[in-house]
Amino acid sequence: MQLIKFLASTSGRWVRIIAGIILIGIGLFLIQNTGGLILAVVGLVPLLAGAMDLCIFAPLFGAPLSGKAIRNAR
Repeated sequence: MQLIKFLASTSGRWVRIIAGIILIGIGLFLIQNTGGLILAVVGLVPLLAGAMDLCIFAPLFGAPLSGKAIRNAR
């Protein structure tokens, strides 16, 4: 549950956004085949989840999807 609290925090959101950007960059610029495109698409998931304040793993642990709801539940 500590991981979910971290991912819902401001720092966790920035980590997911930066990780998404890095995955997209690696996929598009370093891997020049279909695997690179797939990696770039996978990188969109943490980027968009962080930008939209969603924690996609939280429902697996019984927490709400919204990062704001997770922070307010503390």
